This record gives sequence, C-alpha cells and structure tokens, in this order.
Amino acid sequence: MYNELKTIIEQAWEDRALLQDPATQQAVRQVVELVDKGQLRTAEPVDPAKSEWKVNEWVKKAVILYFPIQPMRKMEAGELEWYDKMELKHGYEELGVRVVPHAVARYGAYIAPGAILMPSYVNIGAYVDTGTMVDTWATVGSCAQIGRHVHLSGGVGIGGVLEPVQAAPVIIEDNCFIGSRCIVVEGAHVCREAVLGSNTVITGSTHIIDVTGPEPVTYKGYVPPRSVVVPGSYRKQFPAGEYSVTCALIIGRRKESTDKKTSLNNALRDFGVSV
Repeated sequence: MYNELKTIIEQAWEDRALLQDPATQQAVRQVVELVDKGQLRTAEPVDPAKSEWKVNEWVKKAVILYFPIQPMRKMEAGELEWYDKMELKHGYEELGVRVVPHAVARYGAYIAPGAILMPSYVNIGAYVDTGTMVDTWATVGSCAQIGRHVHLSGGVGIGGVLEPVQAAPVIIEDNCFIGSRCIVVEGAHVCREAVLGSNTVITGSTHIIDVTGPEPVTYKGYVPPRSVVVPGSYRKQFPAGEYSVTCALIIGRRKESTDKKTSLNNALRDFGVSV
C-alpha cells in the first residue's frame, strides 16, 4: 500500500542529497502526517496474543529525515517563547482528546480519541491509544508505543528511540498500570495488564526476576503479561567487594478477574507489598 513512499524514504536514507528534492520532502512529510493520524506506526503488533511486535524501520527513517527538512522558527504563546523546527499537535477537540494545560504533544505523535493528557509531554513518532491517561509530568518518548487503557502515573518516564532504526521502541501494552516515577527505557517491553509499582526501573539490561516460584527466573527488557512488579535489588560481586544492584521483582500475577482499573495499592495488596 505504501510501497512507493517506502522506496523514496529508503533512497533518501542512503543519499541525503535527495532531501533537496521537493518530491522527496513531500514523501517524508506525507509519512509523518500518516504517523500523526495513526495510519502508520513506527512499530506495530504482529500477534497481540503472543505480544509479538515488528519495527517499521522505514517509518522511523522518515521521522528522522523530517528533522533536517524542517526550518528553525520562533514560536510564541503570550510571554513564552521557543525556537525549534517541530510543529506542535493541534485540533484536540476534533480528535476527541482531553488535554489539560500545560500538556504538549509534538506533531507526528498519534493520540487516540478518548486519551487524556495531563500536564505532560508526548514526542514525535509516539502512539498513545484510546482510554490511556498520561498523567502529570509523565513523558512519552519518540516512537514509544502505549496501548489502550494504560495509566502512566505522575512523573513516569517512557524512553524514546529513533536510532539505530532497527531498535525496538518502548512498548507498553493494553491495560497496564505504570506507577509513579517509574522509568521504562531502552526498548523495554511491558506486556498487557502488567502493574509496575512506584519507582520501578526497567531498562534493556535490568534483571527482572520472577520470585514467585521455587527458583528465580530472570528476564531482561521484558515484563510478562499480568506481572505485578516492584523495585528490588540483588547482591553482585565486584573487584572492590560485594554490592547491591538494582533490579525489578515479579512478585505475582494480576488475576484475570481483577478490575483492570484497579488502583496500584489494590493490585499490590494481594501480595502484601506497599510501594
């Protein structure tokens, strides 16, 4: 369907001189417009039941190529002033999105009808699905994929990734609850209905240790579906001695019968943990 656009983007990626061509610029802008409207995604689910996703590298390339063809300009809002090359997203009323001052989303980010942006920031290439709340001072980085009915609590940091283009963005699947001040970066993948307790840090190399069975099971960059996760630590030997290293602990599974809108405290209460 988008083969012609893809060919133009791939050619411009290999030869940046083509960015001087108005037809190439138009192709880049068309891709970003499609991303802005949610018709193209930088990453998309292949098999939601198995939490399998694919990265659309050529779409990410278009987002990256959009930067050099945009001119810098001054932007003003009353006494406030900025100097940048990226447009902001507009038309929230028509989009059916509730946006609380001073929430900001860049053009090229898709915000679905029914989403709520508290004072927060959503970067270009990101996808925020319906019913999701991006709470106060939460940030959604470039190309991050946020599912339906997700709650990104206050101060949550969802990392962005543009390059390398083959790198997967952060993925937060449907009905997840991400507690206050959590950090999820480096292409980490949080599967559907998971709960992250406050201050949990998930990176591409974080040890995510399932301690619910007789033996620990360790994941990296991946939180299984319906996991209830809290911050933890483990002991590691270094040349200078033994020290505690931050990790994340899977302490249980969210029950199928549990209300997906349950509070973080209620989700953790079943496991005798408060964070």
